Amino acid sequence: MAVNQQTLLKIQSLEQLYRNGYHSNTVDAAIDKLVGLEQTRVEQELARLEERLHKLETQYHLSSAEFYRLFRAGEMGDEADFFEWSAFYQMWLSTHEQLDVLKLSVA
Repeated sequence: MAVNQQTLLKIQSLEQLYRNGYHSNTVDAAIDKLVGLEQTRVEQELARLEERLHKLETQYHLSSAEFYRLFRAGEMGDEADFFEWSAFYQMWLSTHEQLDVLKLSVA
């Protein structure tokens, strides 16, 4: 995923202004709204991933965390389901990290 350099520059500019004592209720409200919208989107994605993981956990009678540990150790075999499960679990971990970061910003 490429970082949009213009967006990053704008965020850095606002950060610099705020570090130098600038304050805007409009900017505060806009950022709060954006973070809230993004948090909602990430929570929905997390729920979709959890649904997929739950189906695999039920099918194979194994938690995703345990499966992933075994898969990475080479103890699960090469079935297509296992590669898919691994990808979904990695996506879940990444999405969970994103949600944690977003929640820190509203704490």
